[in-house]
Amino acid sequence: MDGKTILYESCAKMGVLLTEKQLEQFLQYQKLLLEWNEKMNLTAITEEREVMLKHFADCISIVSAVSLPKNASVIDVGTGAGFPGIPLKVVCPCLHMTLLDSLQKRIVFLEEVIKKLSLEHISCVHARAEDGGKNEYYREQFDYCVSRAVANLTVLSEYCLPFVKLGGLLIALKGPEAEQEVNQAKRAIQVLGGEVIEIKQIIIPDTELRHTLVLIKKVIQTPSQYPRKAGKVLKNPII
Repeated sequence: MDGKTILYESCAKMGVLLTEKQLEQFLQYQKLLLEWNEKMNLTAITEEREVMLKHFADCISIVSAVSLPKNASVIDVGTGAGFPGIPLKVVCPCLHMTLLDSLQKRIVFLEEVIKKLSLEHISCVHARAEDGGKNEYYREQFDYCVSRAVANLTVLSEYCLPFVKLGGLLIALKGPEAEQEVNQAKRAIQVLGGEVIEIKQIIIPDTELRHTLVLIKKVIQTPSQYPRKAGKVLKNPII
């Protein structure tokens, strides 16, 4: 089975029907990911089926569980090779997407992907989350913040919630043990202005992957002292 069919069938089982154009964009994305991966570390997953399912379908699973309105503003914090931001943008072209990453080399790669996939209303920001969250241009400006495989939920909440506007959502794509993380992060989430409103279990079809989406609503503004400076968030998490 070719990569396009693998991806189409997995997503269809989640209720997401990809168009021919979107499938071609994902093929192009995979090609660029593997080409650039030879000169910089973007992914340990390189086999076609695995990329289609464990990267692309995994990211697309967000759309199967959360309805993202047209023209919503979304920031992907710690996007790395573009996950989950670029797959979300391909599937929901009307989103206004911002990809934030701390490594300039990855930003160069992401800009190449955006160009080759002819994506519009998407921008890249080279910054640490701690700095971006203090910048008034980005602070509390987004309807949604998404993040995948960046940090535990206590740390992730401090990285991400400052970007989310009141009433907006942080969507964290976590592993199967997410409920334990949620319990440990309860105080941090509250301090940062968030409230866990839903925990959704996700199965990625045709894989052994079991993931959890943690949805955190922004209910009050994040206090101005957060996020703290680089290093402090990891070394001294809010407990």
